[in-house]
Amino acid sequence: MTNGYEYEVSPILLVDLSLLTMLLVVAIAMLRSRHLFAVVMLSGIYSLLSAAFFVSLDAVDVAFTEAAVGAGVSTVLMLAGMLLTARREKPFESRRVPVARIAVFATGAALIYATIDMPGFGDPNAPANAYVGQAYVERTPSDIAVPNIVTAVLASYRGFDTLGEVLVVFTAGLAVLLLLGVGSARGGREVSDVDEESP
Repeated sequence: MTNGYEYEVSPILLVDLSLLTMLLVVAIAMLRSRHLFAVVMLSGIYSLLSAAFFVSLDAVDVAFTEAAVGAGVSTVLMLAGMLLTARREKPFESRRVPVARIAVFATGAALIYATIDMPGFGDPNAPANAYVGQAYVERTPSDIAVPNIVTAVLASYRGFDTLGEVLVVFTAGLAVLLLLGVGSARGGREVSDVDEESP
């Protein structure tokens, strides 16, 4: 007790702070590392930590997407891309570009200014919680037997849209694999082997 007030620390809050701390540590390690393989592995760890943080926030659908795309597909694609490049970042001379800094600070200031008009966190009168959003909150328990409203919206109300998003991610991954030339490289080896064996 301090100054007549009781502070109760929730275990979920401790978990959230621990995950955020690990995310910060992994991000700094990624920025400081010059080994591309280490950066790829750290990015996978970052995605898994992000997925765990989303689960802690009861956003299971977002956590599933982050784990599948961020830690799974992206890691595989980056490892495949490493086959065509060096294993270590080449040294470069850093040049200070004032235009880039001005653009970054201007964008950051615009984003901070835009947050001033945002409603308070958890405000029941916010546009997101009124009108259509309120209708989903009221109808979901009776329409769909899914306790998580966000999951119910994505899996049922917007099921076809979610299926389309999955197809887009699959197509993008397939296109990247084709651009990397995974199949053509293997085929090229087979042709060269046949040429060497032929008299």
